[in-house]
Amino acid sequence: MKKYGAEFFGTFWLVLGGCGSAVLAAAFPNVGIGLLGVSLAFGLTVLTMAFAIGHISGCHLNPAVSVGLWAGGRFPAKELLPYIISQVLGAILAGGVLYLIASGKTGFELSAGFASNGYGAHSPGGYSLLAALITEVVMTMMFLLVILGSTDKRAPQGLAPIAIGLCLTLIHLISIPVTNTSVNPARSTGVAVFVGDWAIAQLWLFWVAPIVGGLLGATIYRFIGSEEKK
Repeated sequence: MKKYGAEFFGTFWLVLGGCGSAVLAAAFPNVGIGLLGVSLAFGLTVLTMAFAIGHISGCHLNPAVSVGLWAGGRFPAKELLPYIISQVLGAILAGGVLYLIASGKTGFELSAGFASNGYGAHSPGGYSLLAALITEVVMTMMFLLVILGSTDKRAPQGLAPIAIGLCLTLIHLISIPVTNTSVNPARSTGVAVFVGDWAIAQLWLFWVAPIVGGLLGATIYRFIGSEEKK
């Protein structure tokens, strides 16, 4: 239960910190943090939680990461469902807390998006479903490559949280204009349930694409990262 609790609170922090920066601070008058600030916020949530709970649960905070680690031979199948449930519940709680905070400002409207992920008319840059699908698959694939590589026993020890946090920052810098960046089904679900409507209708892509990307990343790393037999 401690592992599941760590994943719950870790994912809570990821969604509150990342989506909170987008909803509350990205366009704040005169001193908004913008795309760069939101990207850093998501990276910092993973970086801080990796140091805080990595030794407890492995700090997945993401169903696609859990699936990818299972496919990469680093995580038992029996733990998948409890981890995913914990992550999604933590994300939804964070969405609820963020809603209570954001709705305290006059003029707040969920219709503005509430940091939800989307494609077509709901993509920040108006990108198509195909563009969103490719983006989410490829970004999650690269995320898993970095996670598996940086946590490999042959990699420099103790530096994995930095590499993983910076990787997530880079992913957001690239893909916020396309989908608002998911690469994490729990993160997408945590805010979509409050927006409802189009956010729920498009949520399928932000489950399917990251999981496919996670499986691809794990498969690639099992090939390129396997130790050669002497």
